[in-house]
Amino acid sequence: MAAAVFRKVKAFLEMIKFEHSIFALPFAYLGLLIAEGGLPRGGVFLWVTIAMVSFRTLSMGANRIIDVEIDAKNPRTQNRALVQKTLSRRFALGATLLALVIFEYSAYRLGPLCFQLSPAPVLLTWLYPWCKRFTWFSHGVLGIIIGIAPYGAWIASRGELSWIPAFLMMGVATWIAGFDMIYALQDEAVDVRQGLYSVPSRFGIAMTLTVTRILHGATILFWLLGGWCAGLRGVYSAGVVIASVFLVREHWLVSRHGTAKINEAFFTMNAVVSMVIFLGATLDLYLSS
Repeated sequence: MAAAVFRKVKAFLEMIKFEHSIFALPFAYLGLLIAEGGLPRGGVFLWVTIAMVSFRTLSMGANRIIDVEIDAKNPRTQNRALVQKTLSRRFALGATLLALVIFEYSAYRLGPLCFQLSPAPVLLTWLYPWCKRFTWFSHGVLGIIIGIAPYGAWIASRGELSWIPAFLMMGVATWIAGFDMIYALQDEAVDVRQGLYSVPSRFGIAMTLTVTRILHGATILFWLLGGWCAGLRGVYSAGVVIASVFLVREHWLVSRHGTAKINEAFFTMNAVVSMVIFLGATLDLYLSS
């Protein structure tokens, strides 16, 4: 019995790419780090981490459940657990709802404002999988969902609104939307065949690459503005510049090799970008204290 449950949990975590939590976590920690002015309090750090991981689990679980029929018609996604029926929808739904409960409890532990605002990202995360059925702005919705991370962490610490996490949020939102468009290049033909909406299927590859360059240019600007508003200067700015180099390489890889090196462009480059920004802010705060 225990072995069977373990196999199902393992299959669920593999299906939702649990390890990709690394993209959003550093930006949640960034918002928390700046709000706390350095090393965050242990309790806040713990509940922000639990909230982030449970929310991403909820988001990916909902996405896989809602998209199972679409995934079955896409060669790239036909091997997913729900499509292959190696994992039941009932188990996936149960795990997803458990993640929702954990997220809401985490939001409750992080304070009244966090708890009051928590239904907004939950609603967006259930809306997102449906967006590709009627609007190419689905990439933007995903960007907003993940972009909430630094703002949510800021609110968890200070219980107030501010332009500092707002700029960080806009930077993450444009960054995520841009590389989601790049990732969607793999499915352009499939999306057209299924009547799904995405920037590549609506506007073509050349326009998609142009739009992503503009978005990622805005990303760098927003991250700089957020850091400057927070009083971060030289080291943080250097981190943003280094991150921009990796973004340029991401675009170069796609322009040069198309989707052949999408894993390096999408996963490796973006994981490095998030860590570089976080480390730049950490060092800046440490050196200025």
